[in-house]
Amino acid sequence: MQLPEIAVNRFGLGARPGEGLPGDPRAWLLGQFDRYDPRPPAIAEAPSQPEAAAALADYAAAAREGRMQRNATAAPSGAASMPADADPAMRDPAMQARRTERRNLRDLYAQSVAARGISALTTPTPFMDRLVHFWSNHFAISAEKPPVIAMAGSFEFDAIRPHVLGSFGDMLRAVERHPAMLTYLDQAQSVGPGSPAGQRAGANGRTRGLNENLAREILELHTLGVRGGYDQADIGEFARALTGWSVAGGARRPARRRAAAATPGGFAFVPAMHEPGTRTILGRTFDAGGEEQGQAVLDMLAAHAATAHHVATKLARHFVADTPPPALVSRLEQAFLQADGDLPTLYRALIDAPEAWSPTPAKFKTPWEWAVSALRATGAETFPTPNVLGFVTQLGQAVWRPGSPAGFDDVAASWAGPDAVMRRVEVAERLAARAQGMGDTSAVAAALFGGTLTAQTATAIARAESPTQGLALLLVSPDFMRR
Repeated sequence: MQLPEIAVNRFGLGARPGEGLPGDPRAWLLGQFDRYDPRPPAIAEAPSQPEAAAALADYAAAAREGRMQRNATAAPSGAASMPADADPAMRDPAMQARRTERRNLRDLYAQSVAARGISALTTPTPFMDRLVHFWSNHFAISAEKPPVIAMAGSFEFDAIRPHVLGSFGDMLRAVERHPAMLTYLDQAQSVGPGSPAGQRAGANGRTRGLNENLAREILELHTLGVRGGYDQADIGEFARALTGWSVAGGARRPARRRAAAATPGGFAFVPAMHEPGTRTILGRTFDAGGEEQGQAVLDMLAAHAATAHHVATKLARHFVADTPPPALVSRLEQAFLQADGDLPTLYRALIDAPEAWSPTPAKFKTPWEWAVSALRATGAETFPTPNVLGFVTQLGQAVWRPGSPAGFDDVAASWAGPDAVMRRVEVAERLAARAQGMGDTSAVAAALFGGTLTAQTATAIARAESPTQGLALLLVSPDFMRR
């Protein structure tokens, strides 16, 4: 690839017919910093966090009603019986209500995925949108968990997009306080053993314990990395510092209701759940201070040298190579530290790096990257959600549904197997069939790749039996599947 193709495909989301390739690739990338809109129309019209909170409240109410019915020992006298082979939902109104509310949650998820897709297809700042997707996967949540499904879009739109050109510390604070993260990693239920709530539970013979999930994943995945120098004692102490970080309006207990009443569905600090006392983490002591104690730990982690190395490694892996060049990682790490985590400074260091402009397309596109670039290549400006959700799931990367808090893999070994490539062939045929009227495929390839298309791909396209077949071959060519 030459520099214009690298800018559009490696840094951006893929070329679009008729838009042309940038004459000054580096200036094109840097210019996006000023043009980036964190809330373009598609995102602004997506379901909001209050909408998600309302849907979750309805879902929780339906679930509570179901539990109450299951606990009932007898049906009301005189109730009409239903046939034994009837749909269980017809015999159980609470089950029917839960199904309806689950469907509402899935609808919110689908609308949010569509908003993300439309933004990716139409954005004038594709480098910025790629960075949004990168950070969203770095701070991964999963919509597989029913309470998270309605909030997944809000997480990316409200906690990632506004901070993609800010500081790492600001983004870290936003994502860890977002209700989707607090719910996904069970932080909302974490209670300090020595807190008023923990002591009351113990006195009543109930167990309400400390949950270390969020603390562990912040250290291991979001900041320091697996070999970041922390131990189990640090995880436990950090978990205690985070107790009380919860979700507003999600509790039936009076103490949590009072703390959460102001902003239902948002972040809430519940003092009655917070473990009192000082904490010692990574050799540093943090004074008692309620909500501020956990925040102070986050601030320390955001500025830590191990965090700089971890973030630099992942950024270099995403943009340059599955095995990042150590010299590049070192330069990005120093840029992060010298700028106190200022993200635009980090991105400029990446753009300045010679390794990022290697003509060899070393990165194999993930299913999401390939799907977006294929839709852009065929001129799509809308995101047919059911179809796209179906084939992205078929390709193995359902949006906001990674298999673990580590997010989706960013290396070719996870996506380039024979079965995975065959699934792309099937999807490419469907996309090409829908993109009728694009004309000569060789001309399309020239518009997308300039003069850098390999002879092997050019020959395959020229020998295609039809423009549709030629376009499908282009979409699954090595030229297109790598960046």
